[in-house]
Amino acid sequence: MTTRKRVAVLISGRGSNMTALIEAAKIPGYPAEIVGVLSNRSDAAGLETAAANGIPTAVRSHRDFPDRNALDAALDDVLRGWNTEIVALAGFMRLLTPRFTERWLGRMINIHPALLPSFKGLHTHEQALAAGVHLHGCTVHFVTPGMDEGPAIMQAAVPVVQGDTPDTLAARVLRAEHRIYPRALAALADGRVSLVDGRVMLTADTLDDEAFVWPKL
Repeated sequence: MTTRKRVAVLISGRGSNMTALIEAAKIPGYPAEIVGVLSNRSDAAGLETAAANGIPTAVRSHRDFPDRNALDAALDDVLRGWNTEIVALAGFMRLLTPRFTERWLGRMINIHPALLPSFKGLHTHEQALAAGVHLHGCTVHFVTPGMDEGPAIMQAAVPVVQGDTPDTLAARVLRAEHRIYPRALAALADGRVSLVDGRVMLTADTLDDEAFVWPKL
């Protein structure tokens, strides 16, 4: 049996995408295992979820460090202590330093609640409604030094319907997030997707005609 990749998840809150990854990792044959959950907030609800699933947790609060470099060095120490091979951000609400992102380049991914490159940053659902778009969605992408600028691994689109509010749209997007994040992580873990010279490389078996989802991961 192929050794599963060791994945650490970074969170700041409830970690619903973290939960989706934990549940996926329980499936026989899934190519990744969640070996730790790390938060910058001790009150993050996702820490209890991880502990209930027998997953080690750690907290490194940004308030305990003089600057971002010091915090990121502490985060990196924890990740290396878990022998982490892949880092998955799941609602981690801190900007990471270029030094940290370069160290994990090609091995760190994030899920963003918009169809990048549209609607970077926060309040993406409000941005989508204000722009009057008919499609919104989510993107799994490699993390690079620029905020929400890493190349996309996978995207899923959802319709924007009459009467939508930021909350109703967010709920629809979140369901898509929970569907594609485990698939994208699996593809990275088993080598079907990689980052080469700043571009995402996909193997032929990742292509799919499924509506609103491309590629198949």
